[in-house]
Amino acid sequence: MSDKLVLVSHPLCPYVQRAAISLTEKGVPFERVDIDLADKPDWFKAISPLGKVPLLRVQRNGEETTIFESAVILEFLEETQANPLHPADPYARARQRAWIEFGSASLNAIGRLYSAPTEAGFLAESRALSGMFDRLEAELADGTGPWFAGDRFSLVDAVYGPVFRYLDAFDRIGDFGILDGKPHVQAWRQALRDRPSIRHAVAPDYPQRLHAFLQAKGSFLSSLIRPNDQAGPFALARSA
Repeated sequence: MSDKLVLVSHPLCPYVQRAAISLTEKGVPFERVDIDLADKPDWFKAISPLGKVPLLRVQRNGEETTIFESAVILEFLEETQANPLHPADPYARARQRAWIEFGSASLNAIGRLYSAPTEAGFLAESRALSGMFDRLEAELADGTGPWFAGDRFSLVDAVYGPVFRYLDAFDRIGDFGILDGKPHVQAWRQALRDRPSIRHAVAPDYPQRLHAFLQAKGSFLSSLIRPNDQAGPFALARSA
């Protein structure tokens, strides 16, 4: 397909990163346009029913179609572009779609963790998140790696790259033990960290932006960040 694709983005959005990773893995040229979600431009409000990113603007034969919601964008790319990331087998495909949903739930849990206002709340959310990774550890234990489905990179991998990027940021603040005792998850995390499509799904200043975001939350995690601490330029550059 020779459509022109424009990915409307925000520098920190993990859901945008999913789409960028998929496009890169498929070798599809695309333009990326960042917006400020705190001051949304009028053109964005006009085409985004939910007021969220990502949006994929597809320009074809002089007409434009806007696709919203990351899961829908990923499925659209699977249906219209070469180099599929979903398996051909419907049972394997359904399993992977389910784990993509689990990845979204993991991002929600991460959001609750970094937003928890108290130490007790933070510890409770940390235990809950660790428990979610226990389930992943069990799922990965029967595989051969390095990817979720063995030797084939899939959309599940594209979804979890941004998940682990948050853990890299947390590790810089403190040792919370979220992945302790999970060797298969740790190995997967490292493989994703080294994948070029995942490394390049964010801008070089992403570490500093995420660090500043976490510091400004006013949460318990924010209180653990030293006032003058700054994320180094390469602190998370190799992250997933």
